[in-house]
Amino acid sequence: MKIVVLGAGVIGVSTAYYLAAEGHEVVVLDRQPGPALETSYANAGEISPGYAAPWAAPGIPGKVLGWLFKRHAPLVWRPKADLQMMRWLVAMLGNCAEARYLENKSRLLRLAEYSRSELQALRNRTEIQYDQRTQGTLQLFRETRQFDAVAKDIRLLEADGIPYEVLDKAGCLAVEPGLAQATVPIAGGLRLPNDETGDCFKFTNALADLATKADVTFHYNTPITSIERDGGRVSGVRANGQLFTADAYVIALASYSPILSRAIGLKLPIYPVKGYSITVPVVNETFAPQSTVIDDSHKVAVTRLGDRIRVAGTAEISGYSTSLPVHRRETIEMTLKALYPNAGDLRQAEFWSGLRPMTPDTTPIIGRTPIANLFTNTGHGTYGWTMACGSARVLADIIAGRETVVRSDDLSIGRYG
Repeated sequence: MKIVVLGAGVIGVSTAYYLAAEGHEVVVLDRQPGPALETSYANAGEISPGYAAPWAAPGIPGKVLGWLFKRHAPLVWRPKADLQMMRWLVAMLGNCAEARYLENKSRLLRLAEYSRSELQALRNRTEIQYDQRTQGTLQLFRETRQFDAVAKDIRLLEADGIPYEVLDKAGCLAVEPGLAQATVPIAGGLRLPNDETGDCFKFTNALADLATKADVTFHYNTPITSIERDGGRVSGVRANGQLFTADAYVIALASYSPILSRAIGLKLPIYPVKGYSITVPVVNETFAPQSTVIDDSHKVAVTRLGDRIRVAGTAEISGYSTSLPVHRRETIEMTLKALYPNAGDLRQAEFWSGLRPMTPDTTPIIGRTPIANLFTNTGHGTYGWTMACGSARVLADIIAGRETVVRSDDLSIGRYG
Protein backbone atom coordinates (compact mmCIF):
# COMPACT_ATOMS: atom_id res chain seq x y z
CA MET A 1 0.00 0.00 0.00
CA LYS A 2 1.21 3.53 -0.73
CA ILE A 3 0.79 5.88 2.23
CA VAL A 4 1.42 9.63 2.46
CA VAL A 5 2.30 10.93 5.93
CA LEU A 6 1.76 14.64 6.54
CA GLY A 7 4.41 15.98 8.93
CA ALA A 8 8.02 15.14 9.78
CA GLY A 9 8.07 15.75 13.51
CA VAL A 10 8.73 12.91 15.93
CA ILE A 11 5.20 11.54 15.40
CA GLY A 12 5.29 11.73 11.60
CA VAL A 13 8.77 10.21 11.29
CA SER A 14 7.96 7.43 13.78
CA THR A 15 4.76 6.70 11.86
CA ALA A 16 6.68 6.53 8.57
CA TYR A 17 9.30 4.21 10.05
CA TYR A 18 6.79 1.72 11.47
CA LEU A 19 4.69 1.75 8.29
CA ALA A 20 7.78 1.11 6.15
CA ALA A 21 8.64 -1.82 8.43
CA GLU A 22 5.26 -3.27 7.44
CA GLY A 23 6.29 -3.16 3.80
CA HIS A 24 4.29 -0.08 2.79
CA GLU A 25 5.56 2.48 0.29
CA VAL A 26 5.74 5.64 2.40
CA VAL A 27 6.08 9.30 1.43
CA VAL A 28 6.49 12.07 4.05
CA LEU A 29 5.71 15.74 3.36
CA ASP A 30 6.92 18.65 5.49
CA ARG A 31 7.36 22.39 5.01
CA GLN A 32 10.63 22.53 6.93
CA PRO A 33 14.10 21.80 5.45
CA GLY A 34 14.50 18.73 7.69
CA PRO A 35 12.83 16.61 10.37
CA ALA A 36 11.87 17.76 13.87
CA LEU A 37 12.31 21.49 13.34
CA GLU A 38 9.14 22.62 15.09
CA THR A 39 7.54 21.17 18.24
CA SER A 40 10.01 18.25 18.36
CA TYR A 41 13.08 20.48 18.20
CA ALA A 42 13.77 21.50 21.81
CA ASN A 43 11.19 19.93 24.11
CA ALA A 44 11.84 18.91 27.71
CA GLY A 45 13.60 15.70 26.67
CA GLU A 46 11.78 13.51 29.18
CA ILE A 47 10.19 10.15 28.44
CA SER A 48 8.01 9.94 31.51
CA PRO A 49 5.00 7.62 31.23
CA GLY A 50 4.27 7.82 34.94
CA TYR A 51 3.94 11.59 34.79
CA ALA A 52 1.59 11.48 31.81
CA ALA A 53 -1.40 13.24 33.33
CA PRO A 54 -4.33 15.20 31.89
CA TRP A 55 -4.03 18.95 32.05
CA ALA A 56 -7.77 19.04 32.67
CA ALA A 57 -7.98 18.04 36.32
CA PRO A 58 -10.12 18.80 39.36
CA GLY A 59 -9.08 22.15 40.84
CA ILE A 60 -7.40 23.42 37.66
CA PRO A 61 -10.01 26.15 36.92
CA GLY A 62 -9.40 27.72 40.34
CA LYS A 63 -5.63 27.46 39.97
CA VAL A 64 -5.76 29.14 36.56
CA LEU A 65 -7.59 32.11 38.05
CA GLY A 66 -4.89 32.39 40.69
CA TRP A 67 -2.14 32.24 38.07
CA LEU A 68 -3.58 34.96 35.84
CA PHE A 69 -1.78 37.74 37.67
CA LYS A 70 1.50 35.97 38.49
CA ARG A 71 4.59 36.88 36.50
CA HIS A 72 6.05 33.36 36.67
CA ALA A 73 2.80 31.39 36.41
CA PRO A 74 3.07 27.86 34.94
CA LEU A 75 -0.01 28.48 32.79
CA VAL A 76 -0.78 31.69 30.92
CA TRP A 77 -3.97 32.51 29.03
CA ARG A 78 -4.09 35.39 26.58
CA PRO A 79 -7.79 35.87 25.70
CA LYS A 80 -8.56 36.86 22.12
CA ALA A 81 -11.42 36.83 19.64
CA ASP A 82 -10.79 33.23 18.59
CA LEU A 83 -13.78 30.90 18.36
CA GLN A 84 -11.57 27.78 18.17
CA MET A 85 -9.78 28.80 21.38
CA MET A 86 -13.05 29.31 23.25
CA ARG A 87 -14.50 25.99 22.07
CA TRP A 88 -11.34 24.19 23.11
CA LEU A 89 -11.31 25.85 26.55
CA VAL A 90 -14.95 24.97 27.19
CA ALA A 91 -14.28 21.35 26.19
CA MET A 92 -11.19 21.23 28.40
CA LEU A 93 -13.16 22.55 31.40
CA GLY A 94 -15.67 19.78 30.78
CA ASN A 95 -12.85 17.26 31.36
CA CYS A 96 -11.92 18.64 34.77
CA ALA A 97 -14.40 16.43 36.61
CA GLU A 98 -12.88 13.70 38.78
CA ALA A 99 -14.31 10.80 36.77
CA ARG A 100 -13.09 12.27 33.47
CA TYR A 101 -9.66 12.92 34.93
CA LEU A 102 -9.23 9.35 36.13
CA GLU A 103 -10.43 7.93 32.79
CA ASN A 104 -8.09 10.18 30.79
CA LYS A 105 -5.16 9.52 33.12
CA SER A 106 -5.58 5.77 32.77
CA ARG A 107 -5.70 6.10 28.98
CA LEU A 108 -2.50 8.18 28.93
CA LEU A 109 -0.64 5.78 31.22
CA ARG A 110 -1.64 2.82 29.05
CA LEU A 111 -0.33 4.35 25.84
CA ALA A 112 2.77 5.91 27.42
CA GLU A 113 3.90 2.68 29.10
CA TYR A 114 3.42 0.76 25.87
CA SER A 115 5.34 3.41 23.96
CA ARG A 116 8.31 3.16 26.30
CA SER A 117 8.50 -0.58 25.74
CA GLU A 118 8.37 0.01 21.98
CA LEU A 119 11.16 2.59 22.23
CA GLN A 120 13.31 0.15 24.19
CA ALA A 121 12.69 -2.56 21.58
CA LEU A 122 13.59 -0.11 18.81
CA ARG A 123 16.78 0.87 20.61
CA ASN A 124 17.80 -2.76 21.10
CA ARG A 125 17.04 -3.56 17.47
CA THR A 126 18.77 -0.59 15.83
CA GLU A 127 21.20 0.77 18.48
CA ILE A 128 19.84 4.24 17.71
CA GLN A 129 21.63 7.01 19.65
CA TYR A 130 20.06 10.25 20.93
CA ASP A 131 21.83 11.24 24.20
CA GLN A 132 19.61 8.77 26.02
CA ARG A 133 19.75 8.09 29.75
CA THR A 134 17.69 5.66 31.81
CA GLN A 135 18.00 7.15 35.28
CA GLY A 136 14.41 8.04 36.12
CA THR A 137 12.48 11.24 36.72
CA LEU A 138 12.28 13.14 40.01
CA GLN A 139 9.29 15.36 40.76
CA LEU A 140 10.72 17.78 43.32
CA PHE A 141 8.66 19.35 46.09
CA ARG A 142 9.76 22.54 47.79
CA GLU A 143 6.97 22.29 50.38
CA THR A 144 5.60 19.30 52.30
CA ARG A 145 1.99 20.17 51.36
CA GLN A 146 2.82 19.38 47.72
CA PHE A 147 2.90 15.68 48.59
CA ASP A 148 -0.85 15.80 49.25
CA ALA A 149 -1.62 16.85 45.68
CA VAL A 150 -0.01 13.72 44.19
CA ALA A 151 -1.70 11.18 46.46
CA LYS A 152 -4.31 10.21 43.83
CA ASP A 153 -1.63 9.98 41.13
CA ILE A 154 0.31 7.58 43.35
CA ARG A 155 -2.83 5.42 43.66
CA LEU A 156 -3.04 5.28 39.87
CA LEU A 157 0.64 4.36 39.62
CA GLU A 158 0.04 1.52 42.06
CA ALA A 159 -3.06 0.38 40.17
CA ASP A 160 -1.05 0.19 36.94
CA GLY A 161 1.96 -1.46 38.59
CA ILE A 162 4.33 1.44 37.84
CA PRO A 163 7.33 1.51 40.23
CA TYR A 164 7.80 4.70 42.24
CA GLU A 165 9.77 6.02 45.21
CA VAL A 166 8.72 8.67 47.72
CA LEU A 167 11.93 10.41 48.82
CA ASP A 168 12.90 12.81 51.57
CA LYS A 169 15.54 15.48 50.98
CA ALA A 170 18.40 13.05 51.55
CA GLY A 171 16.88 10.64 49.05
CA CYS A 172 16.59 13.41 46.45
CA LEU A 173 20.25 14.33 46.91
CA ALA A 174 21.27 10.70 46.59
CA VAL A 175 19.84 10.44 43.07
CA GLU A 176 20.60 14.05 42.09
CA PRO A 177 23.76 15.14 43.96
CA GLY A 178 23.84 18.48 42.15
CA LEU A 179 20.77 19.55 44.12
CA ALA A 180 23.07 20.05 47.11
CA GLN A 181 23.79 23.47 45.54
CA ALA A 182 20.09 24.42 45.41
CA THR A 183 19.18 27.81 46.83
CA VAL A 184 15.55 26.86 47.59
CA PRO A 185 14.09 24.43 50.16
CA ILE A 186 13.74 20.77 49.22
CA ALA A 187 11.03 18.92 51.14
CA GLY A 188 11.28 15.71 49.14
CA GLY A 189 10.12 14.20 45.90
CA LEU A 190 8.36 11.49 43.94
CA ARG A 191 10.71 9.48 41.72
CA LEU A 192 9.85 7.15 38.86
CA PRO A 193 13.02 5.05 38.43
CA ASN A 194 12.02 3.52 35.06
CA ASP A 195 11.66 6.82 33.21
CA GLU A 196 14.13 7.87 30.53
CA THR A 197 15.50 10.99 28.90
CA GLY A 198 16.80 11.83 25.46
CA ASP A 199 17.11 14.46 22.76
CA CYS A 200 13.94 14.25 20.66
CA PHE A 201 15.54 16.20 17.79
CA LYS A 202 18.50 13.81 17.60
CA PHE A 203 16.19 10.80 17.85
CA THR A 204 13.89 11.99 15.08
CA ASN A 205 16.78 12.73 12.73
CA ALA A 206 18.39 9.35 13.44
CA LEU A 207 15.05 7.59 12.89
CA ALA A 208 14.52 9.52 9.65
CA ASP A 209 17.88 8.17 8.46
CA LEU A 210 16.76 4.63 9.31
CA ALA A 211 13.44 5.24 7.56
CA THR A 212 15.24 6.52 4.46
CA LYS A 213 17.28 3.30 4.38
CA ALA A 214 13.93 1.46 4.51
CA ASP A 215 12.92 3.34 1.32
CA VAL A 216 10.76 6.05 2.91
CA THR A 217 10.79 9.14 0.67
CA PHE A 218 10.97 12.51 2.46
CA HIS A 219 9.91 15.69 0.69
CA TYR A 220 11.22 18.63 2.74
CA ASN A 221 10.65 22.32 1.91
CA THR A 222 7.23 21.16 0.74
CA PRO A 223 4.44 23.20 2.36
CA ILE A 224 1.08 21.44 2.30
CA THR A 225 -1.69 23.66 1.00
CA SER A 226 -4.72 21.34 0.98
CA ILE A 227 -6.11 17.86 1.35
CA GLU A 228 -8.44 17.05 -1.54
CA ARG A 229 -11.53 14.94 -1.02
CA ASP A 230 -13.66 13.03 -3.51
CA GLY A 231 -16.81 11.83 -1.80
CA GLY A 232 -15.95 9.65 1.16
CA ARG A 233 -12.24 9.38 0.37
CA VAL A 234 -9.15 11.56 0.13
CA SER A 235 -8.08 11.83 -3.50
CA GLY A 236 -4.74 13.54 -2.91
CA VAL A 237 -2.67 16.08 -1.03
CA ARG A 238 -1.54 19.27 -2.72
CA ALA A 239 1.87 20.46 -1.58
CA ASN A 240 4.35 22.84 -3.14
CA GLY A 241 2.39 22.87 -6.39
CA GLN A 242 2.27 19.07 -6.70
CA LEU A 243 -0.55 16.60 -6.14
CA PHE A 244 0.58 13.60 -4.09
CA THR A 245 -1.72 10.59 -4.37
CA ALA A 246 -1.77 7.36 -2.37
CA ASP A 247 -3.97 4.57 -1.07
CA ALA A 248 -4.03 6.04 2.44
CA TYR A 249 -3.07 9.26 4.20
CA VAL A 250 -1.99 10.04 7.77
CA ILE A 251 -2.33 13.47 9.39
CA ALA A 252 0.58 14.00 11.79
CA LEU A 253 0.82 17.78 11.67
CA ALA A 254 0.62 18.49 15.39
CA SER A 255 -1.04 21.87 16.07
CA TYR A 256 -1.62 22.48 12.37
CA SER A 257 -3.65 19.28 11.89
CA PRO A 258 -7.08 20.89 12.42
CA ILE A 259 -6.36 23.72 9.98
CA LEU A 260 -6.05 21.33 7.03
CA SER A 261 -8.62 18.78 8.17
CA ARG A 262 -11.34 21.37 8.74
CA ALA A 263 -11.51 22.13 5.02
CA ILE A 264 -12.57 18.53 4.26
CA GLY A 265 -15.13 18.33 7.04
CA LEU A 266 -13.02 16.65 9.73
CA LYS A 267 -13.05 18.63 12.97
CA LEU A 268 -10.07 17.78 15.17
CA PRO A 269 -10.39 19.36 18.65
CA ILE A 270 -6.74 20.39 18.86
CA TYR A 271 -5.41 23.78 19.91
CA PRO A 272 -1.79 24.97 20.25
CA VAL A 273 -0.41 25.43 23.75
CA LYS A 274 2.92 27.21 23.62
CA GLY A 275 5.92 26.01 25.59
CA TYR A 276 9.38 27.47 26.11
CA SER A 277 12.83 26.05 26.72
CA ILE A 278 16.45 27.04 27.07
CA THR A 279 19.40 24.77 26.31
CA VAL A 280 22.72 25.52 27.99
CA PRO A 281 26.12 23.81 27.96
CA VAL A 282 27.25 21.98 31.11
CA VAL A 283 30.19 23.79 32.73
CA ASN A 284 30.49 21.73 35.91
CA GLU A 285 29.71 18.01 35.81
CA THR A 286 29.62 17.72 39.60
CA PHE A 287 26.78 20.21 39.94
CA ALA A 288 24.78 19.19 36.84
CA PRO A 289 21.53 17.17 36.80
CA GLN A 290 21.82 13.44 36.12
CA SER A 291 18.39 12.92 34.59
CA THR A 292 15.12 14.91 34.70
CA VAL A 293 14.01 16.95 37.68
CA ILE A 294 10.54 18.52 37.60
CA ASP A 295 10.17 21.56 39.84
CA ASP A 296 6.59 21.06 41.02
CA SER A 297 6.27 24.68 42.17
CA HIS A 298 6.72 26.13 38.68
CA LYS A 299 6.02 23.05 36.51
CA VAL A 300 9.45 23.39 34.90
CA ALA A 301 11.56 20.38 33.87
CA VAL A 302 15.37 20.37 34.03
CA THR A 303 16.87 17.56 31.91
CA ARG A 304 20.38 16.36 31.22
CA LEU A 305 21.06 15.77 27.51
CA GLY A 306 24.68 14.71 27.01
CA ASP A 307 26.87 17.76 27.60
CA ARG A 308 23.84 20.07 27.69
CA ILE A 309 21.00 20.96 30.06
CA ARG A 310 17.49 21.51 28.75
CA VAL A 311 15.10 23.57 30.89
CA ALA A 312 11.50 23.62 29.66
CA GLY A 313 8.19 24.84 30.95
CA THR A 314 5.23 27.21 30.81
CA ALA A 315 1.93 26.54 29.08
CA GLU A 316 0.71 29.58 27.19
CA ILE A 317 -2.66 29.63 25.45
CA SER A 318 -2.18 32.40 22.93
CA GLY A 319 -2.88 30.99 19.48
CA TYR A 320 -0.23 30.23 16.90
CA SER A 321 2.36 32.79 18.00
CA THR A 322 5.95 31.54 18.44
CA SER A 323 7.34 34.84 19.75
CA LEU A 324 10.00 34.77 22.50
CA PRO A 325 9.16 37.29 25.25
CA VAL A 326 12.00 37.94 27.67
CA HIS A 327 9.95 37.38 30.84
CA ARG A 328 9.21 33.78 29.77
CA ARG A 329 12.93 33.16 29.53
CA GLU A 330 13.31 34.62 33.01
CA THR A 331 10.85 32.06 34.41
CA ILE A 332 12.76 29.02 33.18
CA GLU A 333 16.19 30.52 33.89
CA MET A 334 15.00 31.18 37.45
CA THR A 335 14.36 27.45 37.98
CA LEU A 336 17.82 26.44 36.75
CA LYS A 337 19.46 29.06 38.96
CA ALA A 338 17.45 27.87 41.97
CA LEU A 339 18.11 24.14 41.58
CA TYR A 340 21.47 23.92 39.78
CA PRO A 341 23.06 27.38 40.14
CA ASN A 342 26.57 26.31 39.12
CA ALA A 343 25.80 23.71 36.46
CA GLY A 344 25.38 25.55 33.14
CA ASP A 345 26.44 28.69 31.32
CA LEU A 346 23.30 30.81 30.84
CA ARG A 347 25.23 33.27 28.69
CA GLN A 348 25.24 30.61 25.96
CA ALA A 349 21.58 29.62 26.33
CA GLU A 350 19.50 28.87 23.23
CA PHE A 351 15.98 30.20 23.83
CA TRP A 352 13.16 28.42 21.97
CA SER A 353 9.38 28.13 21.83
CA GLY A 354 7.14 25.46 20.32
CA LEU A 355 3.43 24.79 19.91
CA ARG A 356 2.13 21.67 21.64
CA PRO A 357 -0.94 20.14 19.97
CA MET A 358 -3.38 19.76 22.86
CA THR A 359 -6.72 18.00 22.91
CA PRO A 360 -9.33 18.87 25.58
CA ASP A 361 -8.71 15.55 27.37
CA THR A 362 -4.91 15.56 26.74
CA THR A 363 -5.17 12.23 24.90
CA PRO A 364 -3.88 12.00 21.31
CA ILE A 365 -6.20 11.24 18.39
CA ILE A 366 -4.97 8.03 16.74
CA GLY A 367 -6.73 5.82 14.24
CA ARG A 368 -9.38 5.82 11.56
CA THR A 369 -11.58 8.79 10.68
CA PRO A 370 -15.03 8.98 9.03
CA ILE A 371 -13.13 9.51 5.75
CA ALA A 372 -12.34 5.99 4.55
CA ASN A 373 -8.63 6.28 3.69
CA LEU A 374 -7.65 9.04 6.11
CA PHE A 375 -6.00 8.29 9.46
CA THR A 376 -4.72 10.52 12.27
CA ASN A 377 -1.76 10.38 14.62
CA THR A 378 -1.81 13.77 16.25
CA GLY A 379 -2.81 15.79 19.34
CA HIS A 380 -0.16 14.43 21.72
CA GLY A 381 0.28 17.72 23.61
CA THR A 382 3.35 17.59 25.85
CA TYR A 383 3.68 13.81 25.46
CA GLY A 384 4.64 13.43 21.81
CA TRP A 385 8.18 12.31 22.64
CA THR A 386 6.92 10.01 25.40
CA MET A 387 4.26 8.39 23.18
CA ALA A 388 5.85 8.49 19.72
CA CYS A 389 6.87 4.87 19.20
CA GLY A 390 3.76 3.40 20.80
CA SER A 391 1.45 5.67 18.83
CA ALA A 392 3.18 4.75 15.56
CA ARG A 393 2.98 1.03 16.34
CA VAL A 394 -0.72 1.30 17.23
CA LEU A 395 -1.51 3.13 13.99
CA ALA A 396 0.50 0.67 11.89
CA ASP A 397 -1.53 -2.16 13.42
CA ILE A 398 -4.81 -0.34 12.76
CA ILE A 399 -3.91 0.28 9.12
CA ALA A 400 -2.92 -3.38 8.77
CA GLY A 401 -6.30 -4.43 10.17
CA ARG A 402 -4.69 -6.17 13.18
CA GLU A 403 -5.79 -6.06 16.78
CA THR A 404 -3.58 -3.59 18.66
CA VAL A 405 -1.50 -4.76 21.63
CA VAL A 406 -3.09 -2.11 23.86
CA ARG A 407 -6.67 -0.94 23.72
CA SER A 408 -7.06 1.71 20.99
CA ASP A 409 -10.77 2.15 20.31
CA ASP A 410 -10.90 5.11 22.72
CA LEU A 411 -7.99 6.88 21.01
CA SER A 412 -9.70 7.74 17.72
CA ILE A 413 -11.69 10.84 16.78
CA GLY A 414 -14.79 8.73 17.45
CA ARG A 415 -14.58 9.45 21.20
CA TYR A 416 -15.64 13.03 20.45
CA GLY A 417 -18.80 11.88 18.72
